[in-house]
Amino acid sequence: MARRGRSGAALVIAMGTLAAACAAPGSNSPQPAATSASAPSAAPTCGTAPITMNGYFETGFPLPKALTTEFTKQHPNVTWNIREDQFAVITQNAPRVLADNPPDLMRLPQVSELVKDNLLKNLDGYAKVFGWDKWPASQLEQLRLGPGGRPRGEGSLYALGLNSSMTGIFYNKKLAAKIGMSAPPATLAELDALLDKAKKAGVTPIVQFNGGATGGLAFPLQDLMASYGPAAPINDWIFQKPGATINTPSNLQAVQHIKAGYFQKDVNAVDYATMMSRFIDGQGLFMFNGDWESGNLDKQMPGDVGFSLMPPAQQGGKRAAMSAPLTFGIAANAKNADCAAFFLDWVATDKRAREIGVEVGGSRPMGPADAYMPEVAADKVTAGTLAAGADISKDNGAMDFIANATGAIYAKSWTPQLQKLVAGQQKPQELLKTVQADYAGQLEGN
Repeated sequence: MARRGRSGAALVIAMGTLAAACAAPGSNSPQPAATSASAPSAAPTCGTAPITMNGYFETGFPLPKALTTEFTKQHPNVTWNIREDQFAVITQNAPRVLADNPPDLMRLPQVSELVKDNLLKNLDGYAKVFGWDKWPASQLEQLRLGPGGRPRGEGSLYALGLNSSMTGIFYNKKLAAKIGMSAPPATLAELDALLDKAKKAGVTPIVQFNGGATGGLAFPLQDLMASYGPAAPINDWIFQKPGATINTPSNLQAVQHIKAGYFQKDVNAVDYATMMSRFIDGQGLFMFNGDWESGNLDKQMPGDVGFSLMPPAQQGGKRAAMSAPLTFGIAANAKNADCAAFFLDWVATDKRAREIGVEVGGSRPMGPADAYMPEVAADKVTAGTLAAGADISKDNGAMDFIANATGAIYAKSWTPQLQKLVAGQQKPQELLKTVQADYAGQLEGN
C-alpha cells in the first residue's frame, strides 16, 4: 500500500519441479527453472546447517527487519544479509537485481512485468504443501497472475504478503480538539468543513508527501475515487481487465476534489520521511497514509492519533480503501528458496511473528482465517486501523493501489501528473486522459 506499487519489471519463474526444488529442506543450491510448480512431498524448512539469507527490503519500514530478527532468535542457524533502498529505487532496480544478483527474499514492486520476464519463483508448490491455498482467497488474489503476467487476480501465486496493509486518514487528536472536531467526518462535505476550519485556525489541514519519484497525492486521490464511485472498476483497471479505463466521470470528480490549498505549500518538495516527521511534530491535522505506520505512531504519539477511512460522498455510503499485501517474493534463481518460503509461512502462522505484525506493522497478518490474533488496547491507533479493516471487509471495499496498474505507471505517469496538478500546471480532465493514454501504451509495450 506504498506504498504500494511502482514501476518494476516482472519476476516470475516457473518453479521447476518443486518436488525437486524443495526435496532437500534448507538446500543452498540454486533451483532450476521449470514449467510447472508441483508440490514437494513434505514442507521445506531452513534445516540446521548455517544459512545466510540475502534480502532486498524497503528502507524506513521496520516490520521486515523486526521479523527477520525474531526469526533468527527462533532459528539461530539462519542469519540475514539485508540491503535496503527507497521503494522508488527498488522499482527501478528490480529487474536487474533479480536477474544479476537474485535475493532470497525481496520487497516487490508491481509484478506483472517481472513475471513475464521469468524473474520470480512460482509459489504454487509451496502454497499446496504449506496450505496457503486454504487461506481466504481474497488474501492472495492480488498476488496471482496468469501466464506472461496477465491477467492479474487469477492464475499462479508469485508472491506473499507479510501482512495486509490498508490506507486511510490519520489525524492529530490535539489539533482536532483545537478546531472542534469531536469525531471523524462521516461524509466528504464534513471532511471539507473540517479542512476549512483548520485552515482558518492557522493549522495545516493536510501534511502529505508528493516530492521526488513518488507522488503521495495518489493516496487521497484513490480514496476519493472510491468515495465518488464503486471500487470494482478501479480494480478492473489495476488488474488490466479488457476495456477498463481510469478516465470516468466519477474519477474526474475525485481529481477535481484534490484542492492544493489544503496541503502544505511545499507539498511537491516533501518526501515520505519528511511528511512523517512533520506529522509527528504536530505540523498538520490530517495525513493520508497506511496502517503500516500505526505501531510507529503509537510509540511516537501515544494516545494522540486517531484513524478513519475516507468518508463516502453520501451519508451511509459504502467505504473502500487501498488494501493490499505488503508484497514479498522469492527470486527465480534464489539460492535459499526453501528457507525463504519457510520464512513466509512462519510470518503468517507463528504466534510471535503475528504479534510483531500487529505491534510493529499495525496491520492484520495474513494467514488462515482462524489464526491467532493478539489483543490491542482500545486507545491505540492500531485498534482503529484493525477495526477499519473489518469495515472494508464488510463492504467488500478492498482495492489494490492505482500505482500498481503497470510497472511504470507510478513513476512515469501518476507522480508527474499529480505534481503538475497541485502546481496548477495540469487540468483534472487532462490528467486522467494522460494517465489512461500512458497506461494503454505501456500495456502495448510502448
